[in-house]
Amino acid sequence: MCHQTSMAFELLGWYRRAGRNLPWRETRDPYRIWVSEIMLQQTRVETVKGYYEQFLKLFPTVAALAEAPQEEVLKAWEGLGYYSRARNLQKAAQGMVANHGSGFPERYEDLLRLPGVGAYTAGAIASIAFGERVPAIDGNVYRVAARVYGIREDIGAAGTQRRLRTLMMESLPGEMTGDYNQALMELGASVCVPGIPKCGDCPWMKRCDAYAEKDAHLLPVHMKKSSPKRIDVAVCLLTFQKQVLVARRHQRMLHGLYVFYLIETETQAKAVEELLSEQGFSCRYQASLGAARHVFTHRIWEMALLHYEFVKAPSPALLSQLHARLVTKEELTALPFPTAMRAARERAIDLLM
Repeated sequence: MCHQTSMAFELLGWYRRAGRNLPWRETRDPYRIWVSEIMLQQTRVETVKGYYEQFLKLFPTVAALAEAPQEEVLKAWEGLGYYSRARNLQKAAQGMVANHGSGFPERYEDLLRLPGVGAYTAGAIASIAFGERVPAIDGNVYRVAARVYGIREDIGAAGTQRRLRTLMMESLPGEMTGDYNQALMELGASVCVPGIPKCGDCPWMKRCDAYAEKDAHLLPVHMKKSSPKRIDVAVCLLTFQKQVLVARRHQRMLHGLYVFYLIETETQAKAVEELLSEQGFSCRYQASLGAARHVFTHRIWEMALLHYEFVKAPSPALLSQLHARLVTKEELTALPFPTAMRAARERAIDLLM
């Protein structure tokens, strides 16, 4: 048995014994695999388990997802974060319905053309659903590969990633590629973890360069990234007769989701009231409702939650210009909001009781 075949045999045997029982591992349906892989980007497995089946009940097919109102899709995604994933899912589904009659692309190269699908996701779907011999390399797999093969250059560098991709392509078995890719992901998620790995549980311990060199805890190498930018944000809860003003985001960040009226860089109540007046709102400051913090990938919102009451209702023209509207407590609960607005929405619901 050759070296690479032996490695695959060892890993697959370990996976059959130790792999977690996850709902998306019980199917070869490309749609269900696709939904799970998109949800698992930037999100913990335990969190995804709570959303996966419910999302598929609401949108059981590509066609159902394509035809759903975007607000319903975003509402089903609420709490998972990184909402561009949900928008891209629906956009890709709509493209499949238009171009493939709801059929799913079967080749890696065709899957790469779907919005929101990169090399990892395309590799996962192509190998698991269709048996194509392609790697699926996520952050977990990059970490495993860097340690096994002793790669001590910056893991974020394009050249390092190309080298690791070549090594992982060479490691693929001729059959059961989907299982092998899932086994690698599982190894990285449960054994070859960040920091100090559980080397004693690893089927590749005796083949691992980092284990032999005793520097697994130092790999992979990450060059230091710049810190997220801190931004002060006033979250204005603007109420009028048991209603609160919300606006639908048209900016790229949080696009399609609802937020309260936001003012960046100023959080002092009086100054915010003056800015609201300049922007056409006739309102009076009522109270501070506390603070909240949300960390995005490249920025941190330090939020002051401020309650203002309209002296008179804003004009329909102003609301239209701002993509805003006044909503009741029931409407507020039904609309899709980002996690960043969770604390503010709880305060708003209390105000509207």
